[in-house]
Amino acid sequence: MNRLNALGIPGVRYEGETVSKCGIRGTHMKVTVEGQEESPEMHGHHHDHEHHHEHDHEHEHHHHDHDHEHEHGHGHHHHHDHDHDHDHHHHHHDRNHEHYHHHEHRGMKEILAIVEALPLSEKVKGDIQAVYSLIAQAESQVHGHPVDQIHFHEVGSLDAVADVTAVCLLMEELAPQQVLASPVHVGSGTVKCAHGILPVPAPATALILQGVPLYGGKIQSELCTPTGAALLKHFVSRFGEMPLMEVSAIGYGCGKKDFPVANCLRAMLGEAQDASEEDTVIELNCNVDDMTAEEIAFAMERFFEAGAVEAYTIPVNMKKGRPGTLIRVICRPDKKEALIREIFRHTTTIGLRENLTRRHIMDRRITEVDAYWGKVRVKVSEGFGVTREKAEFEDLARIARERNITLAEAREFLL
Repeated sequence: MNRLNALGIPGVRYEGETVSKCGIRGTHMKVTVEGQEESPEMHGHHHDHEHHHEHDHEHEHHHHDHDHEHEHGHGHHHHHDHDHDHDHHHHHHDRNHEHYHHHEHRGMKEILAIVEALPLSEKVKGDIQAVYSLIAQAESQVHGHPVDQIHFHEVGSLDAVADVTAVCLLMEELAPQQVLASPVHVGSGTVKCAHGILPVPAPATALILQGVPLYGGKIQSELCTPTGAALLKHFVSRFGEMPLMEVSAIGYGCGKKDFPVANCLRAMLGEAQDASEEDTVIELNCNVDDMTAEEIAFAMERFFEAGAVEAYTIPVNMKKGRPGTLIRVICRPDKKEALIREIFRHTTTIGLRENLTRRHIMDRRITEVDAYWGKVRVKVSEGFGVTREKAEFEDLARIARERNITLAEAREFLL
């Protein structure tokens, strides 16, 4: 808190409050501008896009929070959580700026000038700029105005700058290798803005979250705002279930509103347990009995080109005693749709099966050793109490060819 207040954002003060939501104790981040904090009733409907933001934000965070928390709370990386939660807290503050009449409209140039003057690292300044850029681009598309003509009231006000800055600073301090989040709970119903009543999620929020898994739920409130959406989009590397991880710290960020579900964002910080970030893969299977070996080989090449992690065949006995082939393609979740299309396109199957599979992978690194015949790359695999070293085949084969010796002899002379 002291560090945030020492940043010297004009008129802004941060304060952490311990509150309770559905019996869970957590922290609400109170942000005031010139001594005033926004309240839910102060959403000025004057500034449209901004406005939703603000309002959104607030809820977003909370809800986001809460939903994140309780949906994902299970453990999605804390970082992001935190960040939301942070964010979220701050967002309430946004309202303040509605209070605001002291805030004037600001464009990207004015916002970035405020940020540039703060005692922050270039990384944090870059993150803040990237988050605001996502919001400005979405507002530009929603309103049909060029980005340089987009002026923020809520989003550009000092309390919003405080929110985004705090999250970006926190993320730099946590320095997670990756940030994971559960699907985003956007809320449902409608939200008031300058031009009337709009559906939740607000248009800018929906645009920013394109490509991110969302759900609405039964809570009639705006749980994710454009600011919260932009923070998620910028920092989260993958949305989905909680990974296999050993948790070292847990934080709860609470929103202002109360709902039947705890209005908290839960963040969990921890380490993946002997598994890489790519431990969850999709397995696509189909059986064919009317393709030639050449056709299958051609199809397999196409699958690797489309991003398959692995693709292989297994001989199987099919109905009516026909010998056939089981074709199995393994891919990351983000390549699934493309590979399903490729399988239907390049095989004769009329249906395929999908399984979600968890891989357990040793950490791998490549080192280079000065062997008897020259430099050889060695792959070192570690994890699960095991360490394994293996010389790269291509390097051994090159030595064997150059020296006219066998692979076994080349391996023998490694040291």
